[in-house]
Amino acid sequence: MDLRTADFSLNKFNGTIPESIYACSNLVALRLAYNNFHGQFSPRIANLRSLSFLSVTSNSFTNITDALQNLNRCKNLTSLLIGSNFKGETIPQDAAIDGFENLRALTIDLCPLVGKIPIWLSKLTKLEILDLSYNHLTGTIPSWINRLELLFFLDISSNRLTGDIPPELMEMPMLQSEKNAAKLDPKFLELPVFWTQSRQYRLLNAFPNVLNLCNNSLTGIIPQGIGQLKVLNVLNFSTNSLSGEIPQQICNLTNLQTLDLSNNQLTGGLPSALSNLHFLSWFNVSNNDLEGPVPSGGQFNTFTNSSYIGNSKLCAPMLSVHCGSVEEPPDVMKRRHKKTVLAVALSVFFGGFAILFSLGRLILSIRSTKSADRNKSSNNRDIETASFNSVSEHLRDMIKGSILVMVPRGKGQPNNLTFNDILKATNNFDQQNIIGCGGNGLVYKAELPCGSKLAIKKLNGEMCLMEREFTAEVEALSMAQHENLVPLWGYCIQGNSRLLIYSFMENGSLDDWLHNKDNADSFLDWPTRLKIAKGAGRGLSYIHNTCNPSIVHRDVKSSNILLDREFNAYVADFGLARLILPYNTHVTTELVGTLGYIPPEYGQAWVATLRGDIYSFGVVLLELLTGKRPVQVLTKSKELVQWVREMRSQGKDIEVLDPALRGRGHDEQMLNVLEVACKCINHNPGLRPTIQEVVYCLETIVEPLHVQEQVHV
Repeated sequence: MDLRTADFSLNKFNGTIPESIYACSNLVALRLAYNNFHGQFSPRIANLRSLSFLSVTSNSFTNITDALQNLNRCKNLTSLLIGSNFKGETIPQDAAIDGFENLRALTIDLCPLVGKIPIWLSKLTKLEILDLSYNHLTGTIPSWINRLELLFFLDISSNRLTGDIPPELMEMPMLQSEKNAAKLDPKFLELPVFWTQSRQYRLLNAFPNVLNLCNNSLTGIIPQGIGQLKVLNVLNFSTNSLSGEIPQQICNLTNLQTLDLSNNQLTGGLPSALSNLHFLSWFNVSNNDLEGPVPSGGQFNTFTNSSYIGNSKLCAPMLSVHCGSVEEPPDVMKRRHKKTVLAVALSVFFGGFAILFSLGRLILSIRSTKSADRNKSSNNRDIETASFNSVSEHLRDMIKGSILVMVPRGKGQPNNLTFNDILKATNNFDQQNIIGCGGNGLVYKAELPCGSKLAIKKLNGEMCLMEREFTAEVEALSMAQHENLVPLWGYCIQGNSRLLIYSFMENGSLDDWLHNKDNADSFLDWPTRLKIAKGAGRGLSYIHNTCNPSIVHRDVKSSNILLDREFNAYVADFGLARLILPYNTHVTTELVGTLGYIPPEYGQAWVATLRGDIYSFGVVLLELLTGKRPVQVLTKSKELVQWVREMRSQGKDIEVLDPALRGRGHDEQMLNVLEVACKCINHNPGLRPTIQEVVYCLETIVEPLHVQEQVHV
């Protein structure tokens, strides 16, 4: 029998696994989850030599030892999901359980099993996801877990584990660096895996990076090495008996989206640098013994007092406790006095050193100025040109004055470009060469004598960062290199002017093609629109998931999606907020985004988030589907999002589609994309899909995202 994929989940089947299943020797994926199957696994399951994906979650299977010994003979098994079975049994400790050499995901949760975390797990060297949550496991967390070099998702929450958090846990390679993630196999799962409500995954490496130890009986301190786990997305140590202070190193986890340290015995203050964790959407330190002020700014302006209750010594306006009214404990005052004395002593020492250092700098400055004067006659350019041979060297310490820096990009890049060249190519920034404008500045077309073209973005000078911060931010942005991002070729600083040098896109923006073209030759057919959606999604996915730290675009819209000659899509203007707003923040008191694309939650808090980008991208998808603008200015027409919701509520989905596209053989695909777009514009940010999920759906266009009411695996 040539059956390759069988999904019988979410039914009411009972009895044992049918013997006929074992005759399907070509079966690659089998899901029997959420049924009433019972009994033991037959040795005949080894006949499924091609089986890669098996999910039997939430049935009534028994004898876990026998099950594992039979299943380990399926040599191609990569995903094994057997949770919510084997009620009250003992997890086998036998080191002889082997095989599983290709296993990448293992979930044995909600059983609840007794015993210790078994040593045989340490031999699963390809394991990426391990979920042993909601069992009755005892003993300590084994130090060998960091030997699982590909593991990036560890959930051992809701057990009965004791002892300290082992420092080896802070050395998990996949949680330390994005570079290590390149080792992961991006192969698609044969069937989607549902981890949380509304979250389905077809790629294992699309799962978030998770370390969940909550609801155990762990003691001791939070290890100082926690700061090494720089790509962690979810950190949950809540409901244990952890003591000591929250380590400052936790502020290094700039990719954190969830941080829960509630219900412990933590003392001391909240590190003020926590406000640098710009992607936090969940923060909870309630029911500890913390003291002092709550951090302000960043995402912390969006958290409610429920994040802090049960800490009587914390102070913040939201807690109705002013920091001056909280009496500091004697030991805190003593520590502060010691720090003050030390600070004064250090100030005296370093103050004297600084004077000597400044004198040295002054002498060197005079010498270098004389040297520069001698060389002026041989180089009369208005601006100095720097061109380096490797990305790692392209931004060195800048000399005083103006400078132009080119980022090496390979073929097609102009060499030895100067500020004079830019002035000539733009005709002194003549208005006739303006090809784009926005809140960040103007974009000019620059045509060089050799015939090549550039796009020069002139940022609003009065809003820009100082030179040092600007160059640091451009360095970070220049490292974002992807086939669906507009290439940044260089930058220029001339006095207060800040110029960004980009590749020129022959076909302009998506906004132009959808809304500013009248002739029939300018019509975008559906395959081209779908191609654009996929490309833009991939570019957005790169800045959300591959860049470290992640980049929130803040202004996803059709005019920021540019098109080359072949209508390949390029995301433009990503990261510009970092160049024109206070350094290293995603928070502003000004309007975030463009009218019609702004997520509803931005009305309550001026915080740009990854989820906000998803909403804006959903609006772009609606533009592609309908041909309509997000907002029809100076008309009584409803906003596009509101109109689409009303039409769908009336069952008029097909009427939402652009009349010029309807009935041309692509209606089913378009309706599937409409389903994806509507998930993106969900009022609740937490129910929006990730950009990886959106891209997957656009790439396949087989079925839309499904919002599940529970966890399905």
